[in-house]
Amino acid sequence: MLLLVALSIVLSPAAVTSEKKNTGSPAAQLSNYSWISLPQQHLPYFFHNNKRVAKQCRLDPFCPFKASLQDVSLCWGYEKNCDLKKCFSYPVCTKADSGWARSLEAAQELFWKQADFGYVKERLSELKTLCKANTPDGSSLKCSKHTRFCKATNLYLDLRNPRRSQERYREDFIQTGEIGGSCRLNKQALAAEGDHKSPLQSWYAELQSYVEMNYDPSEHCDIIVEKPTIFMKLDAGINMYHHFCDFVNLYISQHINNSFSLDVNIVMWDTSFYSYGDLFSETWRAFSENDIIHLKTYDSKRVCFKDVVFALLPRMRYGLFYNTPLISDCSSEGMFRAFSQHVLHRLDIAQAGPEEGRVRVTLLARSTEYRRILNQAELLNALKTVPLLEVSVVDYKYKDVPFLEQLRITHNSDIFIGMHGAGLTHLLFLPDWAVIFELATTPRLGTTPSSPTTLLKWASSCVSCWRQWITSHDTLNGRVASFMMNFKRLSCTGNLEL
Repeated sequence: MLLLVALSIVLSPAAVTSEKKNTGSPAAQLSNYSWISLPQQHLPYFFHNNKRVAKQCRLDPFCPFKASLQDVSLCWGYEKNCDLKKCFSYPVCTKADSGWARSLEAAQELFWKQADFGYVKERLSELKTLCKANTPDGSSLKCSKHTRFCKATNLYLDLRNPRRSQERYREDFIQTGEIGGSCRLNKQALAAEGDHKSPLQSWYAELQSYVEMNYDPSEHCDIIVEKPTIFMKLDAGINMYHHFCDFVNLYISQHINNSFSLDVNIVMWDTSFYSYGDLFSETWRAFSENDIIHLKTYDSKRVCFKDVVFALLPRMRYGLFYNTPLISDCSSEGMFRAFSQHVLHRLDIAQAGPEEGRVRVTLLARSTEYRRILNQAELLNALKTVPLLEVSVVDYKYKDVPFLEQLRITHNSDIFIGMHGAGLTHLLFLPDWAVIFELATTPRLGTTPSSPTTLLKWASSCVSCWRQWITSHDTLNGRVASFMMNFKRLSCTGNLEL
């Protein structure tokens, strides 16, 4: 009975947001850890970076995470003194592209910095104090290069005269004196980080007016926000590929900040009058248990934020997920696999397979003119001739299939077939053993946009190479036989015996 009580507390969807008096009972002890909502495989890495919590757990006989303390030398890769043999993942390169690197080792390191946890290490190494606190309780501002990621404490924001318009990201929305803190500002250092000034590439437009205040700003605020706050400027919420640029960069920002708490405020920095159309709003539950806040909520007020993160942006130059040139012949399952595991865990998407004697095939149908498979019926009939296949056709229209159900279907697919486009962002949530077939309208996919290709480099299982990317050999013009030949060959490569 006691075990059932304990488990009910650990699995409760509500995270503990404040410390409570310890009564000494097992249930009370367990409740102190219920805020740690992470995939089982991520826990050793969490404890590596949170040694006080690890010590508390080690000394506490009721800590439910004892098994995850067996090897706290495991690290993501960006920590100081992290042994790369112990890190979460490291890229695999089949050869060194002479245009990028001179050796295989150099190619691996470059890809790691471009698209794996080496990217986090690079951003951490760039962090520079732009405004230094005058007192222990004073304000501060730290930013990475080009003000792509920033952290602030005791931030003052004056929104009594909001300059709202139809523009979502006005660069003159904040004027001098309307943002700042009680700290010593290095004006030259701040000004030097403005070379990437652009709505979805930098926070410079918002921070260029930051001023040094010689008084405690909290004494002049109408609202004081104690809860940690994350500011985000968002890409298009109606397109899965673009919106997941937001979510992936939010996840990376959490790594930079070493904080995965669900008890945070996420504020959409939007200078328009409009609301934000979001077809994937359920995903926010993976990052905050609180409602998402629009910046205009604070209009007409002076607001002080105790702890603020300005998250990495969705369209940064040489950023992640978007605008990302990658060295060829390399791949990694690291950062994006961790992101997938994190989101699936927090959204409670379960895996029911693999199932013996049954291969689950999901064909993603699209209704838009340029994404339709014209001979879809012929393709389906051909697939049904293969024994053991259980073929499902899905059209992920948000009105018909809620997003969490979309994720459940995708995650429980052994083979996923779809037309090149934003819909293939779903491949991020396929199981490790899955095979992905990307259809295209041309014989050579190299002539098409490379976004799904880039995702495959990040998300594929590089050790087994179970996810494969092939051309449909112009399937739209009827070459189903050619497709089926490749389908059987590559499915078997993925250890899915047909």
